[in-house]
Amino acid sequence: MYLNNMLIDPERLERLTNIAESSLLPLVKGALLYTIPLAVITFVIGLAIALLTALARLSSMKLLQWTARAYVSAIRGTPLLVQLFIIFYGLPTIGITIDPLPAAIIGFSLNVGAYASEIIRAAILSIPKGQWEAAYSLGMDDVQTLRRIILPQAARVSVPPLSNTFISLVKDTSLASLILVAEMFRKAQEIAATNYEFLLLYTEAALIYWVICFFLSIVQGSMEKRLSRYVVR
Repeated sequence: MYLNNMLIDPERLERLTNIAESSLLPLVKGALLYTIPLAVITFVIGLAIALLTALARLSSMKLLQWTARAYVSAIRGTPLLVQLFIIFYGLPTIGITIDPLPAAIIGFSLNVGAYASEIIRAAILSIPKGQWEAAYSLGMDDVQTLRRIILPQAARVSVPPLSNTFISLVKDTSLASLILVAEMFRKAQEIAATNYEFLLLYTEAALIYWVICFFLSIVQGSMEKRLSRYVVR
């Protein structure tokens, strides 16, 4: 019906075309200024949290193990949207007010940290124990072995799943619109609220997300091919 109306009414088709053209730049600016930077920043912070959490899970100290497990369980067991709402709308009720962008960074970083920690932990565990024993025989301690031998190999193993996590994160940043971050989907909502062409604007935003993720998928494939050259088959 929507498509038929466009084809039958040339004036409406022209109006929709003008709206799509005029909204493209604001949407792209929202992606470049907020969506992509938000994804990159939170992914980097999330990786740091993930590494510490993974090491805590592998630690012999029970307190660290249980603390890390509780954190991962809490994050993985609750929706990301709920986590964002707690940080942005919930914390002010106890006197802690955080601006939209920092709140989004905190929420996304904690979420990525929990999920990525399991990826990193599995990658570390996938390295044969003989690698540890060989490093010890060379006089390395635990920290040196981890830094020089284990983590470089684990990083190569974890690239594909971590790349998928980053691509998912780019799409998840649309949830930041619900806590007033002016990212791309928020821009689409604001423009649609002025002309009521919600289907057009949301579809346009979806296409931009698809282009970004398609480009990231190409980069991911290139990285995997590059790293696979160093794997003995």
